[in-house]
Amino acid sequence: MNNNNPVNLPPLSVSILGVEPLDEFIREIADFVHHMIMSRPNVGPEARVEVEAKVGVLRDKTSNTRLMLPVLVETILAPNDSDLRFETNMSAAQHKHYNTLLNQLQQQSREPSHPSSPLGYKHVKLVDLFYASENPRDREKIRITQDEKTGTVLEVMTKIRLGDLNIYCPKRTADWRISVNLEVPVPGNIFRRLSPFKPAGPPTHTRKKDRICYSHEEFNIDLTQVTTTTSPNSPPEVTHELELEIARPPLLLFTASRRGDMNAPEHERNAFDELIRSFVNNARILVKNASDGWH
Repeated sequence: MNNNNPVNLPPLSVSILGVEPLDEFIREIADFVHHMIMSRPNVGPEARVEVEAKVGVLRDKTSNTRLMLPVLVETILAPNDSDLRFETNMSAAQHKHYNTLLNQLQQQSREPSHPSSPLGYKHVKLVDLFYASENPRDREKIRITQDEKTGTVLEVMTKIRLGDLNIYCPKRTADWRISVNLEVPVPGNIFRRLSPFKPAGPPTHTRKKDRICYSHEEFNIDLTQVTTTTSPNSPPEVTHELELEIARPPLLLFTASRRGDMNAPEHERNAFDELIRSFVNNARILVKNASDGWH
């Protein structure tokens, strides 16, 4: 056999050790999310950890232009850069573009030849009402979420922001941000007078959310038109957002608790990183398919 023949393409090992090193990008995000979860404040057993990725644009606060860095590929930025802001509002045309793509994917996913699990779909219309907390030291507002059609109260909670991680994508028309939050239920239903919290006045602002929800395995993709009203005399502001969320907080907490635990089975030790890997892959696909249409 002529080993110099370029047509001879022998199989290659993934490395000199025969194993593939963990992707540093995935590892950095997994470390960040894991740290946020494990160091979260203890605000009660009912608090839910929320991990989400939003598609948007990173802008320089001074120039208001999109961030420009001397890098060629997707890059994780150090947290807490005060010179940047992240804008999630897309144009109505961009919203329609994503709606069309996701609807097509949802239909194709039902075909036997589709390489992945089928996507779920539902359309919901919600109203969020925000009230100041009775404790003036609390920065977080109390949010009441209702079904827009029936007025049924679905949840009453506050959201505590734990941390954000920005990802800059120079080859794409959009960037993305990972956020880790705590959602803390407020006991009872204030409309039934079962809660110690009773609104002292009208809400500080309201948000109507016309949301299309796509679900796939352990993830939800929400495409939402948000109409925000801050006062009776001010015109409503309409924005459009796309976000990806890990669907089951209990799974997230369980896998985080087993990460690196040598007493746990190997598949449990690695489950958190695999969950984050799929989460990142889905976020990248959404960003890759963005079109020009960011305000």
